[in-house]
Amino acid sequence: MDEIKKWQNICKAKKIVETLNKKHFKASYADTLEDAKSALLSMITEGSSVAIGGSDTLNQMGIVDILRNGNYNFFDRYQKLPFNPDIVEIHRKSLTADYLITGTNAITKNGELVNTDCTGNRVAPMIFGPRNVIIVAGVNKIVDNIDSAFKRIRDIAPMNSKRIKHETPCVETGYCVDCDCKKRICNFTTIIHNGIKFEGRIKIIIIADEIGY
Repeated sequence: MDEIKKWQNICKAKKIVETLNKKHFKASYADTLEDAKSALLSMITEGSSVAIGGSDTLNQMGIVDILRNGNYNFFDRYQKLPFNPDIVEIHRKSLTADYLITGTNAITKNGELVNTDCTGNRVAPMIFGPRNVIIVAGVNKIVDNIDSAFKRIRDIAPMNSKRIKHETPCVETGYCVDCDCKKRICNFTTIIHNGIKFEGRIKIIIIADEIGY
């Protein structure tokens, strides 16, 4: 990466970590994806139950394979395809996990977390259920405000639809058309304004790189 670009990313990452901690989240800085992976794994107690939200950032870390092959009770939402009642049951069990690991669609400069989901299995446990939530995000997720977060989510929806192979109009057009189809991935939107209700429950690792969508 360009040295000046990396410097700017470091500045952005450290600033948003400071903001998130003021909003009663437990945020930390990671210089690289590998550093973030090490930090993430150090937060999870072996033998605990772990759920995961869909995330290209986590995919790049190889977290699914680590959880499958480690000493964890992993609620493996990826073990069976296509979407079926067994997967829905895994999503339900994930609400009771000791840890939820996930990414986020957007983080405002004011420290709000904004997310849109297909099924709700990611946004619901981010809000309530698992005892611990660990969010990993690159600096590309930082936006000016909530309106900018909604725009970002709309802009990346076609890429996420294509990534998870959903048959939606945006996969053909390359842009959101606010569709009304069964495979639509934009069904549930949440804003987490702060972490004050259960202080320390939501932990956020900010990476000084552009990672994921």
